[in-house]
Amino acid sequence: MSVHMRIKLSKKLSLLVIALGFSCATMAQEPQFSQYMFNRMSFNPGYAGSSGSICATLMYRNQWMGLKLDNPTNGSDAGSTPTDILFSFDMPVKFLHGGLGFTFVKDEIGYHDNIYVNLDYAFRMFWGDGNLSAGAELGLLNSSFDPSALHGNDANDPAIPTTAASEMLIDASVGLYYQVPGKYYVGLAAKNLLGAHSEALAYRNVRTIYAMGGYEYTPAGAPSVRIKPSALLRTAAFSYFQADLSCLIDYRNAFWGGLGYRVTDAIYLLAGVHWKKLRIGASYDITTSSLGTFKPGRSFGSAELYLKYCFKVVIPQKAPTSYGNSIYLL
Repeated sequence: MSVHMRIKLSKKLSLLVIALGFSCATMAQEPQFSQYMFNRMSFNPGYAGSSGSICATLMYRNQWMGLKLDNPTNGSDAGSTPTDILFSFDMPVKFLHGGLGFTFVKDEIGYHDNIYVNLDYAFRMFWGDGNLSAGAELGLLNSSFDPSALHGNDANDPAIPTTAASEMLIDASVGLYYQVPGKYYVGLAAKNLLGAHSEALAYRNVRTIYAMGGYEYTPAGAPSVRIKPSALLRTAAFSYFQADLSCLIDYRNAFWGGLGYRVTDAIYLLAGVHWKKLRIGASYDITTSSLGTFKPGRSFGSAELYLKYCFKVVIPQKAPTSYGNSIYLL
């Protein structure tokens, strides 16, 4: 490849990743995860407390590893690829007839740093063979932009702000979630209903609809194996569509593995173990878009780690008390 062609390619990648960074700011939405089936509350507040246990989840994702803008002037990585950290906690609350949940997400892409804090409540009732819940979510988003991280030609681009900016936004979401434990689940949620926007950063939370579903079944003659297909569909303002399709094979609720496909983006592998009350999982995305063509400076994939710890608090019932007095026999 000629030097001129290399410069053109580098410039296209630079513009593409900068555009991705600003599209996330202009139309902000929560980051994606390949192990979405273990992270349903971040897409649907109706999930809160549905497992019947107190659960804490930690996830880390490094997306499009190896993708570079160009050769930075100071010799360091331009730091353009997205990295995400998620922590969530949810539990059933009997006297509230449902569950409560909390989610914290730190999302970095390019020169943007977004922090999401979501508080969830789900009201749950028995319906048919399972239970139906309606959830509401209060969402806080702090978004900031740091132009000091820009390198080379990007630092002189007149379209990019030259001063640091940060702002806090408040939004709301709702969701419906139905499950028959051990058989299937379906959910529908509308996120960012208020469409909160920032004039300082010139962006708006995009209203996003999520639809999810999953099914479990045991093949005849293999009682130790459970096959678990699932799907997550989303549309942002009905102008952007994305679909994740996956299937896991679980052996004795101790090991699992499977495949997934994100339309026009990646094929991914999933695996994990269940040890006592702890679940440990990992996934690796093989980028199928033009960002990952196995060439220098392109993405060689995305990696994701997952930890989940669940436990139940059982309050023993008091033994019935009796009171004996001969006067009551009269």
